[in-house]
Amino acid sequence: MNKFIRAAACSVAATLLVACTTSEPKLALVPVDCAQLATKFIADGTRITATESVPAGLTVSGMAQPYPMPAHCKVSGRMHERTGADGKPYAIGFEMRLPASWSGRFLLQANGGADGVVQPAFGNVVSGGATTNALMQGFAVLSSDAGHTAEPAASAGLVGGNLFGLDPQARLDYGYQANGALAPMAKKLIATHYGQGPNTSYMMGCSNGGRHAMVAAARYADQFDGVIAGNPGFNLPKAAVQHAWDIQAFSAVNPDIKAAFPPADMKLVADRVLDKCDALDGLADGMVDNLPACQKAFDIKTLQCTNDKTAQCLSQPQVTALQKVFAGPVNSKGQQLYSDWPWDAGIGAAQAGFGSWRSWKLHGPIAGLPIIGALGAGSVAYTFSTPPKPVAGIPGALIKSLLDYNFDTDAAMIFASSGIFQESAMQFMTPPNATRLSAFKSKGGKMIVYHGTSDPVFSFNDTRNWYEALDKNHAGNAASFARLFPVPGMNHCQGGPATEQFDMLSALVHWVEKGEAPTQVIATSRPGINPDVPVAWTSMGKPRSRPLCPYPKQARYNGSGDINEAASFTCQ
Repeated sequence: MNKFIRAAACSVAATLLVACTTSEPKLALVPVDCAQLATKFIADGTRITATESVPAGLTVSGMAQPYPMPAHCKVSGRMHERTGADGKPYAIGFEMRLPASWSGRFLLQANGGADGVVQPAFGNVVSGGATTNALMQGFAVLSSDAGHTAEPAASAGLVGGNLFGLDPQARLDYGYQANGALAPMAKKLIATHYGQGPNTSYMMGCSNGGRHAMVAAARYADQFDGVIAGNPGFNLPKAAVQHAWDIQAFSAVNPDIKAAFPPADMKLVADRVLDKCDALDGLADGMVDNLPACQKAFDIKTLQCTNDKTAQCLSQPQVTALQKVFAGPVNSKGQQLYSDWPWDAGIGAAQAGFGSWRSWKLHGPIAGLPIIGALGAGSVAYTFSTPPKPVAGIPGALIKSLLDYNFDTDAAMIFASSGIFQESAMQFMTPPNATRLSAFKSKGGKMIVYHGTSDPVFSFNDTRNWYEALDKNHAGNAASFARLFPVPGMNHCQGGPATEQFDMLSALVHWVEKGEAPTQVIATSRPGINPDVPVAWTSMGKPRSRPLCPYPKQARYNGSGDINEAASFTCQ
């Protein structure tokens, strides 16, 4: 029986003086205040290193407004401290924030990239520009470094965040074991502090955090009632192979990778996508809602110059490179190594540093060097190759390692295990039986997956293919426990010409606790925050809003009403 239904029934029974019992054991715990947790909380292999009572009013940078956080207890700690095979110290570092006014809910905040840093446990529901977070909503929130600490760039070069790949246990913790240890510990910490454990438990993350959430649904179904996986890198090692594929394709156009496609050229491509695809959903509004039809309507070859390169066309090498990149990597036998990618309007998003297509594919944080974090050369070499293939942490060496990447021999190393590395990257990083999730479904778990259709890091097509396989394996009824929400135009977790501010967490809570499956989630654009939002997307001083629809439904204009208002659209 649903915990909240059972609780309500017991409450009514108690009112009527009727006995009510439950098969779950009662927690005979005495609440422990924040200052005492360091000495009163006991869990195997866990050490509380600091506690702090944080008064109400703390403001969080990066939110749309300086919203004050509620009063809460902040707990810092370490689990499973040890010395690794590389002789370096390791532990699962964590932070937990326990609000004074608790909702009875627990959220494990899954962080992105290569992890390695304990992010503040606020449970933000959107990257930047957030108007709320899980802590503000009364959740007890935990975050972690996934079992390793990123070394400073000064001492380890640009691969400092990936050196943990030399230790096999650190790889396993990063892949899945840290979260498997953290969830039950966190519930015990909650029970110690409040005198009772959580009524419901959730997990939420984007990018690698989305991967963490999908892995949790597959491996730890008993620990979570609901998970949110945003732009999930559930095939992250394969997507890392794509990274080398991209570098080689772009370098064939120009050795200075960022110059291979100046911003004006990618805008040209995005504009042509809109010309061919914008109205396919019944309304020309600067968004591609009918993505499948767009793939048939758009052909990059129509942009190839017939003579010299001009501002209105692409050179033959540029067209060839984009064809190669969007088709996805293959080996010498023509076998697909990752996924293909959809053409969408967000590929013209040019603002480096805002999750944009250009930032991830071409422009990176260092001049001429594409992104080197979650999918960089350091990850390819140290974390996803077995055995590891160390590479110097300087830009030239990193780029060369990707230019020299062999799609027969090197790509096979993501499936390899050897010596002390007993699990391959594809084993420790991906959710086992991802297209079944039978245990998660059987226990009543709910999953929301969202993915920007212009994501340059993890292909939306890969996530769509996963969902279609999940639906097939569950006799066409995957929507009873899992729903995929495409976000038109959105780049990696944020950015792009998109309505990319939304609250999936509230939608998930209603589904888990009230049985209300989400038929749409309202999303708004963020003018002034997201630089890729067109000026026309504001009406009467209000930003554009749209319903995000569960796949395969798409937003359709009702035929009347303001095209910048979600109420003028229906999911069909």
